[in-house]
Amino acid sequence: MTAPPLEPVAPRDPGEDPAAIFEALPPSHRAQFRSEYDEALDVAHDPAGFKRVRTLLRQWSLRAIAYARPGYEEAVEDGLRGRTEMFTHYGEWGRTLS
Repeated sequence: MTAPPLEPVAPRDPGEDPAAIFEALPPSHRAQFRSEYDEALDVAHDPAGFKRVRTLLRQWSLRAIAYARPGYEEAVEDGLRGRTEMFTHYGEWGRTLS
């Protein structure tokens, strides 16, 4: 008996829980998150600044998901170096434009 092939698992959404976001981030991004989070909390002492905390948590939650995707770092590197041969561009109606 053989096992069925494993499906790629989508990164788990940490939601807006700061501890879950911190744990989901690669270690290389945790200090930046912590710094921005602490700064947002300082601003949130004023009720008008509370929205900044929620926005920051949602942005970092999305970043954590992106960072966890297989091939993310390579894709960023390809983009920074202008290597576009791996990308396909679609025009109107989904036709491939080559």
